[in-house]
Order: sequence, then structure tokens, then C-alpha cells
Amino acid sequence: MLLKAYLLAILLFTTVVFSQQFPVAKKTPSTETKHGISYTDDYNWLENMRSEEVSQWVDQQNEWTESQQVAIEKSYNILSKIRDYDTRTTYSLPDRKGKYFYSLIRKDKKKAASLYFMKTLDDVPIEIVNPSKIYPESNVNVYDFFPSRNSAYLAYKISINGSDRQEIRFVDLFKNRDLDDVLEHVKFSRASWNGDRGIFYKKNSNTDFFAKDSTFKLFYHKLGTKQIEDELVFDASKNEGDISFFTTKNKLFLIETNKEETKKTYYHATIDTNNFTLEKLFEEDVDFKFLNYHKGRIYFWSKESNWGDIKSFAITNKDDQKSVIPQLYNNLLMQTYFTEHYIICKYKNSGSSFFNFYDYDGVFVRKIDIPNGMDIEYEYYDEDTRDFYFGVYSYVLPFRNFKINILTGAEQPFFSANNRAKATLFPLNYFETKTISYQSRDKVTIPITIIYKKGILLDGNNPTLLKAYGGFGVVSSPSYDTGLLYFLEKGGVFAYPEIRGGGEKGKKWHNDGKGLTKMNTFNDFIDAAEFLIKEKYTSANKLAITGASQGGLLVGVAMTKRPDLFKVAIPKVGLFDMAKFQNYTTGKYWLDEYGDGEKEKEYKNLLDFSPFHNIKEDVNYPTTLIITSENDDRVPPLHSYKFAAKLQNRAAQKNPIYLKTTKKAGHYGNYSTYEKRLNETADFYNFLLYHLNQ
Repeated sequence: MLLKAYLLAILLFTTVVFSQQFPVAKKTPSTETKHGISYTDDYNWLENMRSEEVSQWVDQQNEWTESQQVAIEKSYNILSKIRDYDTRTTYSLPDRKGKYFYSLIRKDKKKAASLYFMKTLDDVPIEIVNPSKIYPESNVNVYDFFPSRNSAYLAYKISINGSDRQEIRFVDLFKNRDLDDVLEHVKFSRASWNGDRGIFYKKNSNTDFFAKDSTFKLFYHKLGTKQIEDELVFDASKNEGDISFFTTKNKLFLIETNKEETKKTYYHATIDTNNFTLEKLFEEDVDFKFLNYHKGRIYFWSKESNWGDIKSFAITNKDDQKSVIPQLYNNLLMQTYFTEHYIICKYKNSGSSFFNFYDYDGVFVRKIDIPNGMDIEYEYYDEDTRDFYFGVYSYVLPFRNFKINILTGAEQPFFSANNRAKATLFPLNYFETKTISYQSRDKVTIPITIIYKKGILLDGNNPTLLKAYGGFGVVSSPSYDTGLLYFLEKGGVFAYPEIRGGGEKGKKWHNDGKGLTKMNTFNDFIDAAEFLIKEKYTSANKLAITGASQGGLLVGVAMTKRPDLFKVAIPKVGLFDMAKFQNYTTGKYWLDEYGDGEKEKEYKNLLDFSPFHNIKEDVNYPTTLIITSENDDRVPPLHSYKFAAKLQNRAAQKNPIYLKTTKKAGHYGNYSTYEKRLNETADFYNFLLYHLNQ
């Protein structure tokens, strides 16, 4: 026994020593000067992300990180457990679009899900798209799909190796055969049909994968023709802005946002077999949100409303305006869905969400409410039966599907022959979920949702995961996570604050956390950590932080501003070099959110919170796992590469800094197969538990 203990001690010591043997990044100092401000950047060379030198360094970082993960798995091998926790079926809930129902089905968990369609809910599903047959050597997924007006054809988008640049392909639904049409370089675009004849789509023609996005253009593709023959409908290059669009039965609507993101211009066109010419409707500021066109009237969210309301005006007379659904104070209007009979509004309050049904005169019809701590999601509405299908879920409850008849109020769980949820492993009251609030340093009340297993002792010694987003007016919503279930079952605490910069408390909430006020976002997050420690949910030695994209930036700022507060940091696909974010891919569209580096005052503000520029030579930062993807053309991996290299290459850094770059993946990681996603989840929580319990 003595010998065994001695050998174990040697093994642990070896692991700790080995954990510091990361691949060293060379330093090539260059001086960057802008607006009279100079700094030294030792890692500019890592911005050349496709170079052989960078690729080799990334591979070495991956090998080192993976070797550490293998050692960790021996202590916390949770993969089999979280597989047992997954109560989802291989079938997604059928989604009715047009005449038919569609479902993504994983018959092989090691391959991407295929798209199936059914004429009725209980029909045997018919496979119409198998992405693994199109690109057998790639990580490929069906990203979205759009039936034509009469459901004769289906356009679908596929994502290849995670890139935001996708393809649109087509299926003849009557004959269940693929068409030859293939549209490439489609980015951030839907497919909007002109009857059954063709689609409108948005294209980005960059040749350099990570270059600053060129201006988007709207094209029309007629079925049976080549992409090179597609008609250019609108070119936003004059204003260097962005465009969005949609079609109704006989109209095309296009919305152009200017470069400064201060103004939107609205256009429309009558579409027919041969011709469509866009005409300018009106101009508004960015707070005006176009919702729908119905029987000659345009429905919109007004710019005067903080919480969200709905107004309308006649398309022929903008002055013919009326209020349809006034704002509900302290209830955020999140989404609207327009059916033949109803306007369906999804609202969020501090604890949960609900749906209200109104007619087109704004008369209230019915409310669909759910218990506190849960979220509700629109699935589809059956115009014939007046049945409304929706899903209910939370951080600890997987999707449960229901339907309610809007006329009678009859409500029941929804199952089909192909979709029947498994029983949950934990009773509904097994975990405590509560939404409370704390005070920020400037005395603003911030909501925070906290989850833990009922009955555990909250004495400041609980491993805790703090997560947030806080940007772009995004409203937080829960996502069922089997790894989180395991973490909670082991006595962990999970906390999610609704910080400024998000949209949880209306338009002003976002405005108070963007641009020159962006630091409010980061301070709210840091204040959440201090609140959890003060209230004995955890301690600085038991607290981990995580977030993705904007949430990755959030983690980077928090750990560089207050390294003393955190034991572990796991930023995912984050922005870290804020001096250069607008030079790559979609960064030029984020100036309103973060600030414009070409303006001196805003540049100084960016440098003040930029994680890469706030790393100090004499600080030992928390144990950190930086996660990125090699094909992320939204937040390029250069941010993670440079952040990791600078953190690692300092004498004061004693805690390990790991970099993990997912191959053949983009902004959302490797989600192409069930097994790959499950393994990513297991790696995350293995790492978290191991280091929080040291």
C-alpha cells in the first residue's frame, strides 16, 4: 500500500510538472501605432492562420492539451454518465413548413442527421437529404430548409466544416430527387421563394477565408439555371452596409442597414414570373423593426417602445398608423409569429416566458404560461385545426412537446409515431432553480438565475460555473445540457446573470452595455462573481467562468481585470484582440456594439478592455482552457491563438494555459454528429471538475 501511494504521488507530481511544458510561441516584436498610441505585439505572425508555421504550432498545442485531457479523464470520466442523462430521441420534433412536416433524424450517431419529410405526423418518414453522402469526408450539416410556395420543391442550406459560408441545394419533393442547382458562397442568408420558380438569396464573394467581409449582394436564382446566370437584384456596395429580406405570396421586401448601423432603408417589389423591380418604401432608424406584411398593412415594432409593442400602417400611406398591441411593461416582447388568424407574441419576464395570442385588431385571445425557470419555444401552428404546437424546456429539463387548441383550450402532451421522449432521470423538483437579483457597482439591479441540487449545503465551498453573454441585445435562454446535470448532481452550482448589453430588460438594457458603455457589461459580470462569493454560493477558489463568442470576450475581460476572483476560465471562440477585430470577416458589422477603432475615443475604450492588451507580465492568471475552431470565419481563431501565446509566455504564469483548436469546425464547434458533440461536452466538464476540485 505504501509503495502504491508513493507511485501515485510521483505520478501526480509528474502530471503537474508536465502541465507546464506547453509549445512555446516565438516572439516577433512589432510596434503598432494608432491615434498616437503605441504598443508592442509579439504575436502578429499568428494572424497568418493558414500558414504552415501557425498550423504546426496549433497542432502542437492540440497534442499537449489532449495529453492533459487524457490524464484528467482517468479522474473524471463522465462520458458514459452524460450519455445516460440524454433523454432525447434520434428524431427532432416534426416541423411543419408549407404542406408537409420535416424532421432531422440521426439513425447513426456517428454521422450527421438526415432530413426527412412526412405528409402527416404519423407517416413513415422519407429521407430527402443525407448530407454525409454529399460530402462524406467533411463535417457537414443541414443548417436550414425552405419549401417553395406550393411545396413542390425544397431549398436547403448545408454547412461544410463549420463555415458560415454555406451552400444552397434543392430537392424535387414530388419526385424525391435532387436537382442539379448548387449555390455557393451563401452567407447569413435565408432562401425566400418566388412561388415555385426560384429563390432570392444573399451572397458573399470573398476569396480569402478570413478577409474582411465584402459587401453583401442579393441575387435571384431561377431553378434549372447555373449560379453564374443569377440576376443581381440589389447591391449594397455603395453604402457598405448589410441587407436582409423576405418574401410573401406576391411581394419581396428588402431592408438595407447603413455602414454606421444608424439607419435602415426599406424597399419592396411585386414579384411575378418575369420581372421584379425594387421601389423605396421609407427610411427609419435602426430601432424600427419590420415584422410582417398582411392584407395591405405593414406591422412593426415601434422605436418608441422599450419593452416591445406592435403597430401597423397602410403600405400606401405611412401616416395611416395605429397601435395594435401595446407594450407590456416589465415583459419583453421577444418574438412574433403571424398566422392567418392570429398574432402570436412570445414574452419574457424575470423568471420564465409565455405566449399571448391576439387577433389582428389586437384583441387578446389566449395566454400559454409555463412554470418559473422554464422556457417555451414555438414549433408550428396548424391553421386547419387551430392547434398550437410548442416545446417546454430548461437547463435541467429536456424538450417536452405539447399542443393546445386555441379555440377550446384543450391541452395535452404531444407525441407522434416517430417522436416519443424518454423518461427523465430526475424528478422536476430535484434541482432548485431561482431567479433573484444583485446590485451592480453603479446600483443597477441585475437578474441572475441560480441552479443547484436541493438540499446541498451552500457554505462557500461549492464548485460553481458562472456563464453569461451580454451583447448585441441578445436575450438569454436556457439550453438543456447533460454535462451540466452531472455537474449539478456532484454538488455544483450554476449561475447565469442577465447583464447589460443583452436585451433581457428591453432596448435600453442593450444600449447601456455597448459602445462607450461596453464596460458596464464586463463590470456586471465581475459583480455577479463577487455576489456569489459574498452570499456563500462559492469562493474564488471554487469559481469557474465560461462563455462563447461575445461571451468568450466577456470571460477574457473578467479574467484579465480580476484574476483573483476565479479558479478556472474557459472562453470559447472569443474576441481577444479588440484593436484589430474589425479587420477580419464580420467584424466591420460590430462597430456599433464595441466601437470603431478608426475613431480615437472609441479606440482608447477598446484598448481599455481588450483582453490581449491587458495581460500583465507579473500576474498568474487562472487555469484557462481557450477553445476555438480552425474554420471559424465569424470570430477568427487568431484571437484565441494570440491570447493563449501571450498568457503562456510569461515567467509569472504558474497555472496552466491550454489551447484547443477544433479541426473541421466553425463558430459553433463540431456539432456535425451526436458523438462528437457529446465528446466535446464530456471534455469540458471533465476539465471543469478536475481543476475546481484541486
